[in-house]
Amino acid sequence: MKMWAWLVPVVLLLSATAAQAQNSAACPQLPADAELTWEHRGSGGAEFCRALRSDGSEAFGVYIANESPFEPKRRNRDVEGVVDGRNIHWYRAEIALKPDVKALETLIELGNGRVAHVWLQSRSDEQLQRVLGVTRDMRFTNRREVAGGQ
Repeated sequence: MKMWAWLVPVVLLLSATAAQAQNSAACPQLPADAELTWEHRGSGGAEFCRALRSDGSEAFGVYIANESPFEPKRRNRDVEGVVDGRNIHWYRAEIALKPDVKALETLIELGNGRVAHVWLQSRSDEQLQRVLGVTRDMRFTNRREVAGGQ
C-alpha cells in the first residue's frame, strides 16, 4: 500500500493544474516559451489574471472589463511598446512599499467596449525586458475578450 502513496499527491497536483487551465481560458494567450502560468478570478463581467513565475511571484497582471480604474496620465508616460500587435505606451507606477521595483502599466482597448489594464513589476532591467517580451507576444484571442464577455 505504501508504494502507491506517492500517487495521491501527483493526482491532486494534476487535478489542480487542470482546474487552473480551465479557469484561465478567459485570460490572454501566453507565448509558448513564457514559462508562466495564469491564476484567474472572474466576477461580474470582469476577469482578473495574474501571470505567475514558477516560484509563485507575479510577473504581470491583466484586468479585463468594460471599464478600468486605471486612467493613464501623460506626465507618467515612460516607454512605447507593443502588446498583441497594438502600439501602446507604458506608464510609470510607484509602489510605496517597494521603491526599488520598476512598475509599469498600460490600458488597451480590446473592442466591443472592453479594455485590458496590464501592469508589471520588475526588480532588474533583465527581468523587465523578459516580462515586456512576454506581454508583447501575448494574444487577446479568447472569445470572451473579443465578444465583450458575451
